Amino acid sequence: MKLLHKMVAPAMVAAMMAVPAAGWADMVRHITVTGEGVVAATPDMATISLGVQHVADTPEIAMMQTAQESQAVVSRLKMMGIAEADMQTSNLSLHQVENYDRNNQPRIEGYRASNSLRVQVRDLDQLGPVLTAVLQDGANNFGGLSFGLSEPRPAQDQARQAAVKDALAKAALYAEAAGVELGNVVSISEAGGHDMPMPMMRMEMAVGSDMAVEAGELSLNQQVTVVLELK
Repeated sequence: MKLLHKMVAPAMVAAMMAVPAAGWADMVRHITVTGEGVVAATPDMATISLGVQHVADTPEIAMMQTAQESQAVVSRLKMMGIAEADMQTSNLSLHQVENYDRNNQPRIEGYRASNSLRVQVRDLDQLGPVLTAVLQDGANNFGGLSFGLSEPRPAQDQARQAAVKDALAKAALYAEAAGVELGNVVSISEAGGHDMPMPMMRMEMAVGSDMAVEAGELSLNQQVTVVLELK
């Protein structure tokens, strides 16, 4: 048995050495790079987070006051051309308002009702007047606003194209530094991307004057991973 083991082992080693040699000769070399594209775009819409809240002695009165002024806000928005599809209730709540006495015991002092609404304004020239109008009609809680694009696809596609160009430029740079030539593109995959809208901001408004709001620019970011052959 020992003699057989000594005879078989060298043959196995020779076979293992022969297979990788053939595989290496046929192996296609690749380079993998990641490119990034960033495109700036001018926003054409805004999303407002606003609401109405009231505190009253009873839950019924708190809800009634909140509902009445919420309806007034919605009616005003419709009159200003905001479509129903661009208004959505995001939160409706009723909570006890509690305080603590000298013995640290909770005491109910009233009830707070609140109704929150997300509104999309597609005409930015209307944004200032809209903010002022809803304040006059009873909105007393503002979560902020953010800017966006109603049709983001064209800008996203520009960012994708820029990301591919960036990846190919990196690949050419690496190939030149390594003294090799690039071959065909093997694959392109989307590594991820995101929009960077103007952040939600809290607002304070004065009655009687329209809020001055500047939309600025949005940044759309896209990443791709490109695999190319090396000659």
